[in-house]
Amino acid sequence: MKHRKHLLFFIIIILISMDGIFHSVQAIPAFARRYRISCSTCHAPFPKLKEYGEEFAGNGMILIEEEQERDYVTAGDDMLWLNREFPVGVRFDAYTLYDEDTDVDKDLQIPWGLKLLSGGTLYKNIGYYFYFYMSERGEVAGIEDAYIHFNNLFGSELDIMVGQFQTSDPLMKRELRLTFEDYHIYKKKIGLSRTNLTYDRGIMLVYGIEKTGTEMVGLMVNGNGKREADENDKFDDDNNKNFGIRINQSVGGLFSVGGFYYIGKENTLSGTEQNKLTYWGPDLNTSIGPFEITAQYLVRKDTNPLFDGTVEDCETKGIVVELVISPQRDRSRVFLACLYNQIDSDLDGYLLPNVEQLKYKTLTYSGTVLIARNLKFIIEYTRDLEWTRNRLVFGLVGGF
Repeated sequence: MKHRKHLLFFIIIILISMDGIFHSVQAIPAFARRYRISCSTCHAPFPKLKEYGEEFAGNGMILIEEEQERDYVTAGDDMLWLNREFPVGVRFDAYTLYDEDTDVDKDLQIPWGLKLLSGGTLYKNIGYYFYFYMSERGEVAGIEDAYIHFNNLFGSELDIMVGQFQTSDPLMKRELRLTFEDYHIYKKKIGLSRTNLTYDRGIMLVYGIEKTGTEMVGLMVNGNGKREADENDKFDDDNNKNFGIRINQSVGGLFSVGGFYYIGKENTLSGTEQNKLTYWGPDLNTSIGPFEITAQYLVRKDTNPLFDGTVEDCETKGIVVELVISPQRDRSRVFLACLYNQIDSDLDGYLLPNVEQLKYKTLTYSGTVLIARNLKFIIEYTRDLEWTRNRLVFGLVGGF
């Protein structure tokens, strides 16, 4: 009964605060401000990208047909394109959680994240994008995405991105999901390994064949994630580099199917032990009317995840399935999402210090209501099928 009273109190607070928000929000994000277009041109809803938004991102955050010399400071030098107005945007995420059977079952994560972002043109077909987490769960988190994008090099369909990005981006983009619940197989680190498929530093190559609907992605990264440089000013802690490749094929415009392979190795800081790892798996995406389904099956294998020889040839399997429903397509103001996560690992049960619990299985139902094009309200319910507990989330996400 107490839990229900607290839950009702949180709902009332959220609804009261929303009443003022409906009338007060007028701000627009950086790209909409730069090109004077609605957020709905690229998003439905933000941050989820429409096809046009994917094309915009693929062109290096540049609307080629809208680029005018008057928008830049060239100083009479045809090799100089400085933005006349520096494009800056902010994303604000705030959540209220009821998480059953946890140490703190009622939590005001306000703000959960405050993100300062910028992106645009450096020169003709060269763009940039970065964002800085000014506040994440109350602490400064630093730079996450930060890269320079060379679009259509040498007049071909080859793109190159250099910088920091998520190695899962060619699969399912975590930053663009509608749910508070994450795509967990991408972020899990196995045992004492420092490698997963989130942020890393490196180079990504993208090549598309429009005639056949084929896209190929190759990447080379440090493999140890987003970490601070050590006292020797090195961003990597060993001489290894990890490599990934993904091929995606569109089939008749009805659906696309892809395959991903990633290989790498890592040493302990002392260099005495080594872990070799691979990821492989297929993915699928299809849209039928207002329904969009994306699915990922991923297998990870580690030869020595605890770096002491006690566990060898460890296999971890992950599944992510997401359904997004847009009743009025890109003109919808209400969106529904269902997300299923599952992880099974041979390492499950090794309760060692700094080793995450790997058994994971959840089913999430989420609803999004657009208050404005750049502000949305989220209500989300997650059932933990492994630990038979519940989580309820209320959230506000805005971009301005």
